[in-house]
Order: sequence, then structure tokens, then C-alpha cells
Amino acid sequence: MVIIVSFIIGLITAIAGSIAGLGGGVILVPVVLFLHEVWDAFAWATPQKVVGISLVVMIFTGLSSMLSYMKSKRIDFKSGSIFIGGSIPGGIFGSYLNQFFSTDHFSLFFGIVMLLVFSVFFIRTKDNRALLKSENGLARTAEIDGKMFHYRISIVTGLLLSFVVGMLSGLFGIGGGSLMVPAMILLFGFPAHIATATSMFMIFFASISSSATHILLGHVDWIYTLAFIPGAYIGGTLGAKINQKLKGNAVEWVLRGLLLLIAIRMIWQGIV
Repeated sequence: MVIIVSFIIGLITAIAGSIAGLGGGVILVPVVLFLHEVWDAFAWATPQKVVGISLVVMIFTGLSSMLSYMKSKRIDFKSGSIFIGGSIPGGIFGSYLNQFFSTDHFSLFFGIVMLLVFSVFFIRTKDNRALLKSENGLARTAEIDGKMFHYRISIVTGLLLSFVVGMLSGLFGIGGGSLMVPAMILLFGFPAHIATATSMFMIFFASISSSATHILLGHVDWIYTLAFIPGAYIGGTLGAKINQKLKGNAVEWVLRGLLLLIAIRMIWQGIV
């Protein structure tokens, strides 16, 4: 029964994560921690093991999503490589910090991070205008459905930002996309579809280094991890295909609702 439930969780979280470039961990981690509280079959699910599983699973979610997005030519590889450069050392550092968190503290801080991400989704810029403008950054151009988009990324800011995001990803197992996608759109002016696809490219490589750290620390229970992977790989492919057919507004509102519910649930669990 646990195997079937794990497959379903991996599938659903990967679909949702791939659609929005979140990676899926932002949903998988609180769902499994909730099952830990209410179902004896998930008694093994400590924060360290859940984060380790989430990061290993996101390797496969990221791989399947990345391959789908590559076919539609929506990944900005140059910008993504900059983000990878910062997120890999950040992820290793965050994975190391994870071992010092108790269940209650983990839940509280996870909830606060999710609440901040929820708030970020309400920031708006006009006409894809970046909040951070750089004349010396890397100039990028993208074409989506016949429309040209121009944006520019500051290399130093991109490295620093991705380091922080990578650290939070390694610490909480959330994949980093929940922070990087809004940051790419709002700070650098990325088109939403390019930000989503590039996020999954970054998540794939960042999850490898972060999960390797958790494996070395003994946080990954392979018996349970292998149960999540098939659903995550299938879900990552499906989510990427759905993303290319949907308008952003409906998906964004669903994600806002999920993030708010998760934030409230985790903060309450951490306080009570």
C-alpha cells in the first residue's frame, strides 16, 4: 500500500511541479510529513529522510521535464548555467545544515518560506519589465508563439541569488523552483514559459549535488525512495506537456492556493 501511495504522490507532485517549474518538492515534502503524523506506515518519514527522498526524486522529475522542454526549445541554457553555478554549492551547504533541524523547527521554517513564496506571486511588473536592470549583464532573446522577448541577467546577482535558493533547496528539499521562477520573472524579466523551463534545467543539476550530500549523510532510505521515482518521472513529462498548452493565470492561482494551504499547515504544525 505504501508503494502505491508513494507512486501516486510522486506522480501528482511532479505534474504540479513541472507545470510551474517548482520541481515538486514543495508539495511532496509537506504531504509526506503530514502522512508521518497520521499514518503509521509513514512513521519512518523524518524531515531529513523526506528531504533526501525529495531531492533524489527531483533528479528524475527534472530530467523528464528538461527533456520535454528541450524539444520545445524553451530552456535558456546560458542563464541556466549561471544559476547552476550558484545553486550547486548552495545546495551542498543547505543539505549539510538540514541535519541540525528538529521536526517542529523544520515545519515552522518550511511554512514561513512557503508563505514568503506565496507573497512573491502577488508582485507585479508591467510589460515584462524587470525590477533589477543591468546594462552590463548577459543580454538574452527568446521567441514564444511568434512573439519576441528581450531580457538581461546580471551574472553576479544571478550567482548570489541562486546560491541562496540552492541553500534553501538543500535545506528543505523544495527544488528551488518555487523561488527561482518568481525571481527570474520579476527580477530579470524572463518570460514565464522560459523561466519555468530553465528552472527545471537548473533543478535537475542542483538536485544531483544536493541529493549526493544527503546520501553521504545517510538521509536517503532507498526502499521508499525507489517507490516515488517512477511516478515522478512520468509526472515530470506530463507536467511539461500540460505547461505548453495552458495559460499562466489559472495555473498560477492554483499554485497560490496550494502554497498558502501548505504554509498554514506547516506553521501550525511547527507551533502546536
